[in-house]
Amino acid sequence: PTILCLPRSFDYSQKNAVLVPAAALGIGGLLVFWLRSRHKIKTIEMGDGWWGAGERPLKGKEDESIRPFKIETSDKEIEDLHRRLEQARYTPPLEGAAFHYGFNSNYLRKVVAYWRNQFDWRKQVEVLNKYPHFHTTIEGIDIHFIHVKPSYVPHGRAVQPLLMVHGWPGSFYEFYKIIPLLTEPAKHGLNGDDMVFEVICPSIPGYGFSEAPHQKGFDTIATARIFHKLMNRLGFKQFYVQGGDWGSRITTNMAQMLPQSVKGLHLNLIFISKQGLGRIISVMLGAYVPWLTGLTREDVRRVYPFIQKNIYDLLRETGYLHIQATKPDTAG
Repeated sequence: PTILCLPRSFDYSQKNAVLVPAAALGIGGLLVFWLRSRHKIKTIEMGDGWWGAGERPLKGKEDESIRPFKIETSDKEIEDLHRRLEQARYTPPLEGAAFHYGFNSNYLRKVVAYWRNQFDWRKQVEVLNKYPHFHTTIEGIDIHFIHVKPSYVPHGRAVQPLLMVHGWPGSFYEFYKIIPLLTEPAKHGLNGDDMVFEVICPSIPGYGFSEAPHQKGFDTIATARIFHKLMNRLGFKQFYVQGGDWGSRITTNMAQMLPQSVKGLHLNLIFISKQGLGRIISVMLGAYVPWLTGLTREDVRRVYPFIQKNIYDLLRETGYLHIQATKPDTAG
């Protein structure tokens, strides 16, 4: 994971910015970077939205209550799942195809057998309910989150609020093992002088136990705004944020939207935006006529093996991504 320690005045909105670890810059580099960027603060407009079913009510204030929530299942649900697993029909895979054409149905039989005969659904429900769960309604949809506070706070120590946002295909459960290290560091052999956090882990709308948006156009900026509203509703004017995958984009948008509220941003995935038709054409032509695109032979020697290994392979292995980006209702 890369910890970014960037000046508060960093211009997060620069589309062509490349984010690098602060340690790579050195103290002098950070100072120069800060001097050059301190007059370029730009933010994303927070705006507002409505994602509930139907038209937004013209009158009445949204219910801002925080409601306890408990994950539950029943014998009826489990029996229905077992019945559907037992009735699954499989198409034999091509001989020697392995996983080259998608999920191998021979292996899928083993996975389904595990779900049907070995996986303890009730035990998993108990594990999920280990921490306090809540619901609250924001912009017309119910937002699920867990909120874990430290059981003991050393005298004189301030508790720091930390919002942690998951990605795809993930959930709030990603953070279960690290939460005790953050809320009770001394119990886990960490330095007693370490910061103590209270942790808030929401489910992105449409994931886990958060209601899915009912309207078109939902994006990471809308999610960032909803999570700002969530933290404000919980009484936090300033807080730290952490994210990976979609959570990385969402928390970055949160820092862009209200930088005065985000005290620190930690990402374990970084989006590097080098956009534009001209850049795409340069990459395509660079391997053949590097002098035309401003590349040297050394650039070609270094860059194109990377593109062959990562970009082309990525295109071959992301059919699911194209389906989800263009026809998600079909997959659903």
